[in-house]
Amino acid sequence: MDFTGKKAIYLQIADYLCDEILTDKYKEDERIPSVREVASMVEVNSNTVMRSFEWMQNQEVIFTKRGLGYFVSKGAKDIIRQIRRREFIEEVIPDIIRTMQTLGISKEELLKLMGDQ
Repeated sequence: MDFTGKKAIYLQIADYLCDEILTDKYKEDERIPSVREVASMVEVNSNTVMRSFEWMQNQEVIFTKRGLGYFVSKGAKDIIRQIRRREFIEEVIPDIIRTMQTLGISKEELLKLMGDQ
């Protein structure tokens, strides 16, 4: 896994695991790899992965079964989509708007481009 400097590593790991959930590699009520397994897979410290798991658990994407590990929550895909939608609206779109203003791209041009897709 290649980490970028824009986002904390534990959040990048959480994004990776969320991508796996979105693509059905891990389904609802299915066990995900352990903290140690993920740490070995992405070659980071277990504490960093634990932060990823804690974040995902706080977002209700995963839950723990004592002694068995972490599992994908019911409705995890919808939760992930809501999180990503909020991030897109709050972080990506303002950058797009600033760039459009800087380059003199109108809303009409953008809408035409979107219609062509």
